[in-house]
This record gives sequence, structure tokens and C-alpha cells, in this order.
Amino acid sequence: MAGTDTGTDAEYAVELAGITKRFPGVVANSDIHLRVRRGEVHALCGENGAGKSTLMKILYGMQHPDEGTITVGGREVRFRSPSDAIKAGIGMVHQHFMLADNLTVLENVVLGAEALHGIGAKARKRVAELSRTVGLDVGHDVLVERLGVADRQRVEILKVLYRGARTVILDEPTAVLVPQEVEELFETVRSMRAEGFTFLFISHKLDEVRAIADSITVIRRGTSVGTADPHTVTTRQLAEMMVGSELPTPQTGDSTVTDREVLVVSGLELPGEAGGRPLLAGVDLVVRAGEVLGIAGVEGNGQTELVETIMGMRRASAGTISLAGRDISRASTLERREAGIGYIPEDRTRHGLLATQPLWANRMLGHQSRPPVSRGGPLGLLDPAAARRDTERIVREFDVRTPGVDVPAAALSGGNQQKLVVGRELSGDPVLLIASHPTRGVDVGAQAGIWAELRRARAAGLAVLLISADLDELIGLSDTIRVMLRGRLVADADPATVTPEELGSAMTGATEHPGAAPGPPPDPEPDPEPDDDAGGGRHRAADGGNGTSAPTGGSTP
Repeated sequence: MAGTDTGTDAEYAVELAGITKRFPGVVANSDIHLRVRRGEVHALCGENGAGKSTLMKILYGMQHPDEGTITVGGREVRFRSPSDAIKAGIGMVHQHFMLADNLTVLENVVLGAEALHGIGAKARKRVAELSRTVGLDVGHDVLVERLGVADRQRVEILKVLYRGARTVILDEPTAVLVPQEVEELFETVRSMRAEGFTFLFISHKLDEVRAIADSITVIRRGTSVGTADPHTVTTRQLAEMMVGSELPTPQTGDSTVTDREVLVVSGLELPGEAGGRPLLAGVDLVVRAGEVLGIAGVEGNGQTELVETIMGMRRASAGTISLAGRDISRASTLERREAGIGYIPEDRTRHGLLATQPLWANRMLGHQSRPPVSRGGPLGLLDPAAARRDTERIVREFDVRTPGVDVPAAALSGGNQQKLVVGRELSGDPVLLIASHPTRGVDVGAQAGIWAELRRARAAGLAVLLISADLDELIGLSDTIRVMLRGRLVADADPATVTPEELGSAMTGATEHPGAAPGPPPDPEPDPEPDDDAGGGRHRAADGGNGTSAPTGGSTP
């Protein structure tokens, strides 16, 4: 690496000039210019596929530009790897946390950086100093699996500061936080900014960008198209810079809810590990034709387990599941799919797509026994030509931006991958759609498209079970909202009157009835895991937040 001196007297912490990056058939970045002043929060906005991720990978040494220069602290640098970027004082906190659950906070921070301060008292002292900077109050010997989402994020920030970062890249940092936690993060960022730290803040949530940023750079189709002052620019103007249209607000419009019950869940129970708190405890819910039933809850409180149990990926110990009058409690995942369940999974890369396979092959996933991709039922032959034709239709109707249906799913941006999944799941004429975080990590354009498709499907009589961490999305799309806490549905909320703050309070157990009639009361029993936070054990984000093993009793769709 050239020029590791960070030049603390320089006006700009980071300057990117004329950055261009080409891949076969694609120009990801084209002559991008970005200047980040020292000690500011600089937001980077753009659609999925606009080039933000590639640009940040270049700044962090994960990719190498074909053209252009990088200047850090007034000195031009060339990064061969992330270790070079770290030496230059740049750290990156990824959207998906990279922590070892079975290690302590201290062990996670020190891991891979033992040469800096050893692993003993000196390291512990340094971690304690930086913990105060990031507002981490938990003990350093606590296992990471015991931490809530917000504290996990603080540990990630702590890791990059421990390695000497003064410029921190935050990639979608609020994606899994409730409103109270978002404000806590912002307070941390503001206090660190006051101490001279610099932040690059990547987010699709434009209101949050305007609340935290000192300056905003917008990237569209691989090129920087301008900067904006968050104090004077409106959300509408930002959206127009990004996609050329106003950021829409989801509205349910006139009620389309009917009396016809499509999904009926009664007394659903799912035990925890080793006699611990149940993952699901007496869950009852009904979703009717033409209704969107929203489930709100801090991650790790049973939403994932509820969805996987309804899908047949887990087996309940008690309770029944009925679909359109048919008991499917013992049916396989494929049988439930064939009975009319469409499924948008919360993790599209794990449960929704085959990343290395072409788009037309991904069209067949979960639908391989039904037309148009199959001829003759479960034992029939697949029809690749028909799958290709229907994939081309989905690409047109759902605005999936791709060079063609033969490219692998991994070649698409996250938003376009999600639109492909949504298009596929709405193409099989389902009677029930389970939409789990359907717009997580997608840009305003893709978000608007997905909202529109869900509204159209609802108006056509589809029953929708919506799970989302985006409270504005829940409030805007749902006919009814139910709050999930520690495996129970504890309250109902009226989307017409509830606020995101009220909903967030109910999700953490601070209030029982967020502006609506109460649901079933919360569990009066003492929490058997006192180290967990008020969210009911949001640890183990990778497996649903309850420290459970992988799903059993069925296959993924």
C-alpha cells in the first residue's frame, strides 16, 4: 500500500476521484467522485445496483478500481486488501454482522488483532476505553450470543475502532433496529463525530439519512449525480435524484378484507432447547382473504419460527394449521406449497435463490411440480423452455433489471433479486402469501414496486401474512398488526392510529396495548434467561435469535 500516513491535518478524510470499475458486460462504477470531510457523517444513497457496494468495496480494499484515485488524509493510496485499508484508518461495519456467537465480547474484538495489544490486561484496558466511546455497557466476558441486536452492532463498531479506524463505513446499520435503537445508534454516531471520527453512512431509509447526515452523495446507475444538504433537501427530492420519482408511502386504501378465513393457526407450540422458554407459546391467528396481517416484533422473538412452522420447515409440538379449510399441520413443505402458499423468505440467499443458477432455473424453485414449469404434476417432467418464457414475463412485469434470464441470480442487485422472488411467488396463484421482510435492503424504487404488487394481490383477494422490521411498512400495508414478544402474540395494533414509536415500545414490552384493543396477555412467568435483553433474547441472528438449531421436519422451499 502506498501512503499509510492518515494525515490528520487534512480537510478531507477520504477523497475518491474518477473511480471506474468494470466487470464483464457491466460498468459498476463510472467516473465517481466523492469527498468526505473529516469529522462528518456523509451519507451515500442510491438504488440497488447503483454501484454503492462496489464503491465501498473499493474504498475498503476488497476491489481494485480500473481507473481513478483514492486519497486518505491528503495522501494518495492504493489498497491491495482490506488490511491495507485498516492500516490507513478505514473500518467497515457490514450489514450482516460478522461475530462469533460462542466467543465473548473481548474475544470477538481481539480476534485477528492479537498483535496490537496482546490478549491480556493491555487488550482488556483498550477495549474498556473504546467501549465507552461506542456506548457498550455490557461486560467484556459476556458471550455475544447473549447480546441484543443493538449491542452486537456496537461490538462490530468496537472491532473496527480497536484496529485503529478513524473513518467508519456503516452499511445499512439500521436495517434490523427498532426506532428506539436507531436513535441510540444515532446518539453514538453523533458523540463519536464530536470526537473527530468520520462516517460513511449507507442507507435506503431517506428520512434517517436526513436525520443523521451532514452531507449526502447520490449515486445513480454507477455515477455520482450530485450532493445534497440534509437540512434543506426533502425526501421527495432525494428520491427523485435516486430514481426520478417521489418516494411513495404505502397505503392500504379501502378495506378489501372478507369473512373467508384462509389461514387459521390455533394453539401453536414450539419448544425451546433443553427445557428453556418456548419458541412459540399458544399462538393463535387468522388471516382472511383480502387481508394483510402484519406481525411486529424485535428480531428473535419467534417471528422466524412462526413462519418456518407454518411452512413446514419446523414441526410444532402442539396446535393446528389450517389452509383454506384443510388441515396441513402434518403436511410437508412441498405439499403446503402445492396447497397454495407463496413464500418470500427473510433470507433470499439461503431460502429463496440458487445464486449460481440462471434466473429461469430459479423460477422453478418451490414450483417444480406445477405449470408452467412442470408437465404432469409432482412426477412430471420439468419444462425449461416454459420456465424461460415465464421468467421473461416476470422480468417484464416486475421490472427485474437484468441483461437476460440466463445470467446467474448472483449477478443481480439485491433489489432485483427480491423482485424476482416476489414475481415468482405471486405467479403461482397462491391463496396465502407469507412475506417475511419483503423489502429489507432494497432501494426506494424496488420498495415501491414490491408495495404495489402486494397491494394489487391483496385487492385481488390474496391473504397476506407480513413480517417486517420496517414499522412504516407494517403500518402502511397492514389491515391489522399483532405484536410478538417471547414467542407469544401479546397485543394488537390499529394501523390507522398507531405510531412507530408506540409500536416499538410494545415490541420491547414497554407498553402492552399500542393504541388498540389488547391481544392475549404477555407471559407472566419469570424470564429463565435473565441475561437477555427486553426483546426476549435477540441473540443468534443467524438462526432466528433463540439459540436454536437448524430447522427440522421439512425441507426449505
